[in-house]
Amino acid sequence: MSSKSNNSGVMTEKGREALERFKMESASELGVNLKQGYNGDLTSREAGSIGGRMVQKMVNAYKMQ
Repeated sequence: MSSKSNNSGVMTEKGREALERFKMESASELGVNLKQGYNGDLTSREAGSIGGRMVQKMVNAYKMQ
């Protein structure tokens, strides 16, 4: 591994907050009760639907550009 610093894996606080808002918005659209913090009580289907919805929205936004 190189001793040089690589920032490609670093997310800013602003970016993290935007992603969290995006996740909450996607969950709300699907009717999944997502709360701040730990959500271990979600089923795999619910959690997967949130991630899938987020990807779907990102792909659609990319196509619109």
